[in-house]
Amino acid sequence: MRARLRPGFFLHHHPPRVPHMSEPSRWPCLRVETSGKGKQARTRVIIDISVSPNAPRNEVTGWHDGALRVRLAAPPVDGAANDALRKWLAQQLGVPQSQVELLRGQTSRRKQWAIDTDESAACHWLASLPALQN
Repeated sequence: MRARLRPGFFLHHHPPRVPHMSEPSRWPCLRVETSGKGKQARTRVIIDISVSPNAPRNEVTGWHDGALRVRLAAPPVDGAANDALRKWLAQQLGVPQSQVELLRGQTSRRKQWAIDTDESAACHWLASLPALQN
């Protein structure tokens, strides 16, 4: 005699795979870009950031429209906020400032940064931020 399974049995006992916090698909603000071939190949992480200047301190406060929401202590005058954000990102990810490049958003609150670092390091950093914990 065959056992009869309830409708939806497998949905309850075999849930779909949820991405681990260290996977890029978990982070809507993060993507990986590869350019070049062979020894000239270069992989870098692209991060979308929404900036709020003139804050009391530098901190990540959560999400804003798919971008990482960052409050900066620097004013938005003469590129001071961009310089402060470059320094802060480099310090947070443990890379030299020369490896942090502003791609888009020179005068906008919404910015796109390219960082020459391993994607697992960027995912680990995002996973460690208290403001992004579920």
